[in-house]
Amino acid sequence: MARVTESLSEALGRLYSRGFTRDLRADAGRLRDVATGERHDPELLAIAEIVRFEGASDPDEQAILFALEAPPGRPLGTWATAYGPAMPPEDVQIVRRIGVKGRATPRSSS
Repeated sequence: MARVTESLSEALGRLYSRGFTRDLRADAGRLRDVATGERHDPELLAIAEIVRFEGASDPDEQAILFALEAPPGRPLGTWATAYGPAMPPEDVQIVRRIGVKGRATPRSSS
């Protein structure tokens, strides 16, 4: 896996310019659009891209950013959460339920 030095805000800007404009948050087993309140079932979404981040001074500080599509292949938005042991249990369940589109290639940033 290639090492990419991209900040979270840079990744969000890049994905926003590709049409991933909605900010999503985990809420009661679904992903909620922060702006509209619309809720999305994880099974009906596809992962277009995954970007992983590690803290520069502490590798245990990890986050992951998902670029999610709503079928059929339309960019929807992004969802960020802690990565690894710090991931909240609700987020773990949502990750397990998200449909995967093709082979999303993880990108790492520090």
